[in-house]
Parts: sequence; structure tokens; C-alpha cells
Amino acid sequence: MLRLAAALLGVLALSANADVGLNLYGLSWHLDADKAEEKGVDNWFNPGLGVRYRVPGERFDYFFDVGAYRDSGRNTALLAGGAAHWRATQSARLGLALVVLNSKTYNDGNTFLAPLPIAAWDFGPAQLNVAYMPKVSKINDINTLGFWLTYWLR
Repeated sequence: MLRLAAALLGVLALSANADVGLNLYGLSWHLDADKAEEKGVDNWFNPGLGVRYRVPGERFDYFFDVGAYRDSGRNTALLAGGAAHWRATQSARLGLALVVLNSKTYNDGNTFLAPLPIAAWDFGPAQLNVAYMPKVSKINDINTLGFWLTYWLR
């Protein structure tokens, strides 16, 4: 699935004013660390890979991500989503993503759709991303921040 998505995004990037990036998933910070440890969802190192297709704009960037990573419960999480990033400053981005996620760790293993607040800092060839995953009854037990890097394949 990931290879097919990467190939499709590569073709789309060649035919439009768009960028393709490699997402290097990485870290999570559990805002209630004691509760996360008690529930067994305290894994802070979350390696994984994904692909980002971005269409830059004057005030907003729009993007679509697909990927997989090892989540806080030490299971494989699969994700796909789209978002809009408002260009708050030359480098700062703020936005909202709509993400489809599947993992045994969340929502009793059932696939679900979630809106997630996101922010990023653009460094030119790379972008540092953060998403806030709030505590939501029966879906996610711990307020968590997730961090990853997008490296642009320009």
C-alpha cells in the first residue's frame, strides 16, 4: 500500500506545482506519563516512514500523508490523512488534519477518523511537525504530542 501511494504521489508531483516529502516518524510525549506507563502506552520512540504530497499556496499549504509507524502501545499504526497548513510566519505553520488511523492500540483496534491540530516549523529542505492527539473516551486514553520530520525530495 505504501509503495503504491508513494508511486502515485511521485507521478502527481511531476504533473503539478507540488512537493513530495519523506516522513520520518519519531517521537511522542505523553502529557500524563504515569497514566501512560500504567496503561502500557508509554513508548516514546515511534519509528516509521511515510510519504507527504504538498501543494504550496500563498497563505495555505495543503497536503496528504500516508504512512506507518510503531505507536505508543508498541503496535504498528497505519495512517492516511489530509490537512491545511496556514502560513503563520515565514517558517511557522498551523493547521488541522483529518486522519484515518488503524492500530490495535487505539479505539479497540477499529479504524477511525480523527481531526488533529497540527503545527510545523519549515527549515527549507525539511519540516519539523507536531500533532496533538487529545484524550478521547474509548479511542485514546492519554493526551499526547507526536513529532516527526518531513524531508523534501526536491
